[in-house]
Amino acid sequence: MPSRFQGAIKQEWEPVVLQKSRPKAEDLRDPKAVNQALRTGGQVQTIKKADAGANKKAAPPAVNARKLDEAEEPAALGRVSTEVRQAIQKARIEKKMSQAELAKQINERPQVVQEYENGKAVPNQAVLAKVERVLGVKLRGLRK
Repeated sequence: MPSRFQGAIKQEWEPVVLQKSRPKAEDLRDPKAVNQALRTGGQVQTIKKADAGANKKAAPPAVNARKLDEAEEPAALGRVSTEVRQAIQKARIEKKMSQAELAKQINERPQVVQEYENGKAVPNQAVLAKVERVLGVKLRGLRK
């Protein structure tokens, strides 16, 4: 069976020097290390953070964000009109359906039907189309 080491065995007598690794930044910021350096007269670097110790609030932006939003978009979205709400209620009651039954047939939550009948919902054409189909009434031609 052949040996694994093919060459001649040599010994190297050169000295090996082990050195301490440099301390990490975390260790240098440790309060114990800083106090030790101050006691021994070591070098300690101090840096003032921006606005450190100043108990001031940040300056408000130059332009009010609310004014920008109002300038670009309408403040309030249109709600369901009274004609549409009354038409939904009337058709649902004529078909003897509850809000929950109507919601189930149009695959929406009962809260959605309730919001449409109370006039709190923002009109969605897809939901109105489903309600039209189930109740057999025209809703999208009415004023919103």
